[in-house]
Amino acid sequence: MKINKGERNSIIGMGSIFVGTQIFAIFLSLPFRAIGYQAFEDPNDPVNPIIYLFMVLIFTAAILFLIKRGRKNIIQGLILFVSALVLYTILVLPYGYGLIYITGNWYARSISTSLIFLIHALAMGTAAWFTYILYKNPEWYVVNSFAIVIGAGVTAILGISLGIIPILILLIALAIYDAISVYKTKHMLVLADAVTEKHLPILLVVPKKKKFSYKKQKGLKKHFTKKKKMDAMFMGLGDIVIPGSLAVSAFTFLVADGPTLETTIVAAATIVGGLFGFLALMRFVLKGNPQAGLPLLNTGAILGFAITYFIFF
Repeated sequence: MKINKGERNSIIGMGSIFVGTQIFAIFLSLPFRAIGYQAFEDPNDPVNPIIYLFMVLIFTAAILFLIKRGRKNIIQGLILFVSALVLYTILVLPYGYGLIYITGNWYARSISTSLIFLIHALAMGTAAWFTYILYKNPEWYVVNSFAIVIGAGVTAILGISLGIIPILILLIALAIYDAISVYKTKHMLVLADAVTEKHLPILLVVPKKKKFSYKKQKGLKKHFTKKKKMDAMFMGLGDIVIPGSLAVSAFTFLVADGPTLETTIVAAATIVGGLFGFLALMRFVLKGNPQAGLPLLNTGAILGFAITYFIFF
């Protein structure tokens, strides 16, 4: 298949975001686990992925209901609020470590309450400011920057919350759900259209042309119905978060004592496997039809994990 320069650059750009966000998530997983950011008390409970899948279905149903009612502004406000909350959660870490380093351990122990208040105030203020910038200037590079940070945070939290078996169950279940929602019910296309129209940071955007402006993008519906070629490549944030969470889980849970060289290799191989799935996905995306990403991405991640798991463990 012949591709032009713009398409090649967009594939390289999206692939770099795919890998970079997951590596960022692995780094975040260490402090996140240390301060107790796990979503589930028992990561190995097989009921956990069922709970997560149920939450996804409820959230999706709520968004579809609001779209049908013409309440896209409520969707925008809700997703921006949740995004700001995740960003605030992540920013607590650098502000916390930074202030404790600057003030010294004695200061941190003597007036810890004041220091904690300052850390949270700074993190909250910064998250609110960046969310405002996103709302006022939702250009593709602003949306991507925001999405990468919150995507890494969500990937890290999900990965440290689910052990190996639960996360594998979740990946398989969501791959099936993604295929059904894109090819059968097609409600994922409705969601993608609404998210694009409101320029929300749960859809990554890489332009194929230099003059592309995401702020002028009104939606994707006409591209889906008329099969028109797009001026940018779009990818749902979940297509990075879900396979990436397996890499984080492997890095975290394969050895009880914590990450080792072997767990790091397995995590890296999981990311590489997901990247091969991404490249396979691109062959279908370039044909112009909307594609379900998770079947290929999750399959690649699981294969990368399985091969290195059997080699080292």
